[in-house]
Parts: sequence; structure tokens; C-alpha cells
Amino acid sequence: MNSNNDLSEPVINEDIVKLWESFIIVRNFSETLCKSLVTEDYVIQSMPDVSPTKWHLAHTTWFFETFILFKYLKDYKHINPKYSYLFNSYYIQAGERFIRGQRGLLSRPTVKEVYQYRKYVNDHVEKLLNNCDGKILNELAPLIETGINHEQQHQELLLTDIKHVFSINPLYPVFADILSPVVKSIPKIDWVEFEEGTYEIGHNGNGFAYDNESPRHKEYLNSFCIASRLVTNKEYIEFIGDGGYKKAEIWLSDGWATVEKELWDSPLYWFKQDGEWWNFTLNGKHKVDLNKPVCHVSHYEADAFARWAGARLPTEAEWEVASEGLPLEGNFVDNGNFHPVAIPENSNGVKLKQMFGDVWEWTSSAYLPYPGYKTLPGTLGEYNGKFMSNQMVLRGGSCATSKSHIRRTYRNFFPPHSRWQFMGIRLAKDV
Repeated sequence: MNSNNDLSEPVINEDIVKLWESFIIVRNFSETLCKSLVTEDYVIQSMPDVSPTKWHLAHTTWFFETFILFKYLKDYKHINPKYSYLFNSYYIQAGERFIRGQRGLLSRPTVKEVYQYRKYVNDHVEKLLNNCDGKILNELAPLIETGINHEQQHQELLLTDIKHVFSINPLYPVFADILSPVVKSIPKIDWVEFEEGTYEIGHNGNGFAYDNESPRHKEYLNSFCIASRLVTNKEYIEFIGDGGYKKAEIWLSDGWATVEKELWDSPLYWFKQDGEWWNFTLNGKHKVDLNKPVCHVSHYEADAFARWAGARLPTEAEWEVASEGLPLEGNFVDNGNFHPVAIPENSNGVKLKQMFGDVWEWTSSAYLPYPGYKTLPGTLGEYNGKFMSNQMVLRGGSCATSKSHIRRTYRNFFPPHSRWQFMGIRLAKDV
């Protein structure tokens, strides 16, 4: 940070320095994630839910430009006025948007131009911070923090999307040539019991959180128990082998209709080769590791597995109560594995393992507003609230999530048929 003093009452203090450092670290990490890609990789859209890597890099830049620079930096000018149209996602109040399912048809702007756009916006955010007064800083800080967290969400999407892009290529491109340690055995599932009672869930207001995590409120829970670890590939193969995808009685109606329509018979990215299960990962094509958590399953598959296993999925309130007091430790993107890992053999001492990282854990809870929830005013009010329909809640983060991005109260949400994210299963039972 420098200290060009173009505006009145410049404030160059520790808060500004920390805010800039947080901003530029996250911005740089997005580009670090792309180091192994070549230009052709950046532009492909393999299905409507997937966005090209180039689009993610540009959209996160558009976010800072739209919600911060245009409002707070006097005389800020577009690098290209069409970018406001091309890189808006779903913010209706921010203007017209390019068709989501056709983002992969955009050969222009080029990848080089998108990186120039990122630098242009970074430079202007730095200029703004270098020259803001205390009043403006109080308004800027929460907006920049939201933008940072927004970019971290898109870093995860960038990884899951490029995985889907690579998966349709018969050459099976390798994003990161990394092999996680082989774990020969893992502990059996134990059941950790929680007493009935009234519990508080939701964010307490200390530190950053999205609006959908509030307000903190009371929930009454019956006694329940929750599995000590995630469901493994071995256990899921047993489900497949027992005809799990052929037993209509264990599936929700919509789930069974999806199985029949899509011809599902295994998790996404799984395939049979010489009679054995293999899967495609960001580390290339490998035999399915039996001790690793199963991932890339939909809510429908998770729910059917739970019924088959004589259990159920936890509610999001049960999950949050169970996670109380646990350290925010796990296999995150910071670890560089880019895939779930098996429980380390020396993981004794913690009753509930893998609560954070590895895979987003499906819950049985529909994504709905908490009691007393109100959407944010203005365009940012479109960030979460308007999606509270036909979605299910996931908790805990994944191997593609940044450790600094996750919280116990974090509510992720996707439609129940989705499975291209790192989505997995933890079981629960009534007592």
C-alpha cells in the first residue's frame, strides 16, 4: 500500500493494511489455482451449471467493480462497459445479464484481457483504500469483506467446474498431480449421542457471516445421535452391490424419477474398468480408494443410502449442535489435496471426525429463512434470500473450500439433484 492523498482526510492505518492484505491474498489465490491451466481450458462450459474458468475470474472482478468502485471511487471508468453485461450473474437490480448457459460461447474477451481486467480493478481498489477517510472506510470494509468471501465461493466453483470440464475429456487431464497418503484401515462408525433440549443455532454476530446465517435463534431437538465419521466409498459400494439404485422403495419420488431419467448407478465421476470401480479426480483417473469418503452424490442418493443403512440424514440444526466446540480443522483447499482423504490412522481423541473439510455434508433440511430473517436492502439482498426455495442445506465445507471461509454456522445450499460439487454423507439416527 502506498499513501497517495487525493481525497480529504486520508487514513492509512492497520485496518486498511489488513483489509488490503486480505483482499490481495484472496485475489492472488484465484490466479494461483489456475497455474496448471492452458488457455483452452479457461473457456469451456460443459453443462449449464458449470461456468468457464475465465468467467469466474471476471465475475469476481465485476463484483468489486459494481458494488464498490462505481460507488466510492470518483471518476472511476469502465475498462469495457460491456463487462457489466457479460459478467453479471443473477443480480437483476444490477442490470441485464448474458445467458448463463451460453457463457462458454464467449471467446472474447480473451483470457489475457480478463487478467488485465483483474489487475485494473485491483489497482483501483488499492487507490480507493489508499485515499479513503474514516467514514468511507466504515462503509467499505463490510463490502470488501463480502467480496472477498464471494471470491472464495467462486474459487471452490472454479475447481468443481474445471473438474467437470476435464471429466468429459477422454484424455483425463490432470489438474494437480498429487496423491494423498494411503490409509490401510479406518475406525468403524460410532454413534455420538446428544440429549433432547432447546439449543441456540445461527451466527452470533461476531465476525463475518452471510445474512442467511442469522438471526441466532432457539431450536428444540429430540434426542439424536450422529455418526462419528463420513460414509466411505467401501460402504457406498456395498449399497450399490445390494441393488441400491434398483430399489424404488428407499428413494424419494423425485429421486427415483431422476435415477430413471439420468440412468444413475453410481456417484458422479465413477465408472467400471476391468470389473473394478474407478473415479475421475482433479488428480487424474484412479481406482476408487475404499477408505476415502464417498463424494459427488446428490441429496437423493444420500437420502436413499441413509434409508438403506437404517439411518437418516441429520437436520442442519443437529449438525450445528454436534459441531459445537470442535476445532475448524480438516482437509481444505489449503492442504492442496483437491480430493477427500481418508481419516488419518492417528486421529484418536475426537469423537466426531471429518466435520469440516473433505465433503459438504447433506442435511435433511430445506433451505429456508431462519425466524426473523430479513434480506439485505438493495442489490446485495439478492445474494442469498431469493434462493430459499427448492434447495437443500449442506454443512461443513469441502476439500475445495478455503479454511478461512468456513464457519460452524455456514449454510451452503443446492438443489437435491446436484452432485458436481464435493458432496457427501454423514448419517444420523433418532435415540
